[in-house]
Amino acid sequence: MISVSGLAKHYGPQTLFEDVAFQLNPGNRYGLVGANGSGKSTLLRILSGQEEASAGTLAIPKRLTLGFLEQNHFQYEQMPILEVAMMGDHAVWEAMTEKERLLERAHEEFDGERYAELEDLILARDGYSLEARAGEVLEGLGIPTETHRQPLSTLSGGFKLRVLLAKTLAAKPDALMLDEPTNHLDIVSIRWLEKFLAAYEGIAIVVSHDHRFLDNVCNQIIDVDYETAILYPGNYTDFEAAKHEERTRREAENERMEKKIADHQAFIDRFRAKATKARQAQSKVKLIEKMADDLEPLPPSSRRYPTFRFRQVRPSGKDALVIEGLSKAYGDKQVLEGVSLTVRRGDRIAIIGPNGIGKSTLLKIAMGEVEADAGTVEWGYETYPGYFAQDQKEIFKGSKQSVEAWLWDKCPGEPIGFVRGNLGTVLFSGDDVKKAVGSLSGGEGARLVFARLAVEHPNVMVLDEPTNHLDLEAIDALVEGLKAYDGTLIFVSHDRWFVSELADRIIEISPKGIDDFKGTYAEYLEVVGDDHLDADAAMLRVKREKKSKEKATPVSQEEERERRRRAKELAKRRDQVTTQVEKAEERVGAINETFCDPTYFEKTPPKEVAKLEREQKELNATIEELMGEWERIETELEALGAG
Repeated sequence: MISVSGLAKHYGPQTLFEDVAFQLNPGNRYGLVGANGSGKSTLLRILSGQEEASAGTLAIPKRLTLGFLEQNHFQYEQMPILEVAMMGDHAVWEAMTEKERLLERAHEEFDGERYAELEDLILARDGYSLEARAGEVLEGLGIPTETHRQPLSTLSGGFKLRVLLAKTLAAKPDALMLDEPTNHLDIVSIRWLEKFLAAYEGIAIVVSHDHRFLDNVCNQIIDVDYETAILYPGNYTDFEAAKHEERTRREAENERMEKKIADHQAFIDRFRAKATKARQAQSKVKLIEKMADDLEPLPPSSRRYPTFRFRQVRPSGKDALVIEGLSKAYGDKQVLEGVSLTVRRGDRIAIIGPNGIGKSTLLKIAMGEVEADAGTVEWGYETYPGYFAQDQKEIFKGSKQSVEAWLWDKCPGEPIGFVRGNLGTVLFSGDDVKKAVGSLSGGEGARLVFARLAVEHPNVMVLDEPTNHLDLEAIDALVEGLKAYDGTLIFVSHDRWFVSELADRIIEISPKGIDDFKGTYAEYLEVVGDDHLDADAAMLRVKREKKSKEKATPVSQEEERERRRRAKELAKRRDQVTTQVEKAEERVGAINETFCDPTYFEKTPPKEVAKLEREQKELNATIEELMGEWERIETELEALGAG
């Protein structure tokens, strides 16, 4: 249990929040929400002990272990991916590392007592399952087993951050504190994380700008607004309704109180001079003073809603975009192969799929940012595409041009009032318009690019992960703006709420190809089922599809004989592997029991201890290898229809 009372945070004259009081209990999942800059991340750092509060108390039991999602992966670059994930359980990792050091020095001197203490700690914290847990979490977050022994430096930036998330989750802390955990995750990984958190028994606190994620995961919401933080029961949708209702009620109460004060004041003004009414007038003066004291002014909300207005210059031809036989590889990695797609005028297409599958590459090729290895891209008659790239920082990098000047360059024929008016709608006002674009935050940069799209009037909008840097208020406003847009829309997004609000056609890119579904995201899920987001379920479906195709295709007697021979061979090898795994696990269990004997380390020479430790490590590695082979055999047997 974590409890806070009278918590406050000030930066000079600025108040982020004050008078914050709530209690966080195990088994609950809390969504921490608020506008950018309202103090969400600050509150999370205070709860995790990384930052001091200006006032108030924070009570955390001494034995409670905290897991906090860090963002700095550079210190782990040369470490194996699996080991980085295992380091999340710091006590176990340190104990294992110290054990290794003791064994390395065993030929000189061996501290059997310390070795036994370390072994007790590892066993008490279920340390020998840490490697398996870390591997499972990495796999769930889309990092395949065959890469787990490679250095972290071999991964892209987004996947490195997934490893840091795995490091936090695999440790099984009593409380999880996750700041934007869905950043850099695709739909498959987000769905896995939702299931993980749903089964988590500790205290989970998440900061997120993903509506669907907050709805699926959280059963309570902490709202940072009005210079305080308030706890609401229910998920994000429940919170929005409750907050609106509470604000409306308080505003109505204040209005009633202000009207009563005005009525009493009118009485006083009218009868103050009349001797017969003087006493009544005086009593009403006292009443007004009391009512004024009781009248609690409502602080302004920190939430700010931009306005996005998009309209097309004129409609395009019937076929807005035609792609034929598109292929693209980066070195040995084929990301797109033989992709053909026709976009009709007025389509609102969401392109979804796992990271690294080629979604962004497809948009970049369509926009001429990347050259295809094969295939053609043809824009239709009178098309004027507008592009929102995934990484806005590359557009503004190092530029000292002001926000105002940058937007004016996109519409040089317009007066300065037009430019400032458009900047005001996306929350740039006053000195903000003089900021250098190279210094803008991710959210500010995204809003500025949308202002550019608003003044350019494209009739096809191509958006690559447009919600990545926006807060919930800006995402809401963007959805409203795009709903009102009268042109063609093509976008890549991992935000399922955003997709469900806008798309009327779903294109899912997967390793088996492209699935082009004409309908909304909700209708798509009705057809494919929500389990298409689950990697294991998706694999089973692919196997079933392969099996059904093979059954439907006539095979010769020779092919059937070969199939049976291969199935028999695989089944035999599977049984052998199963036996080997059982024997290895039995031996590992026996070694663990030996280590549990408190007298073992006193009466056993260090060289023997080191030898047994090496055997244990080798057996664990062998078990992992054998399990990988067993899975491959099962997959092939399924494909042969002989599971």
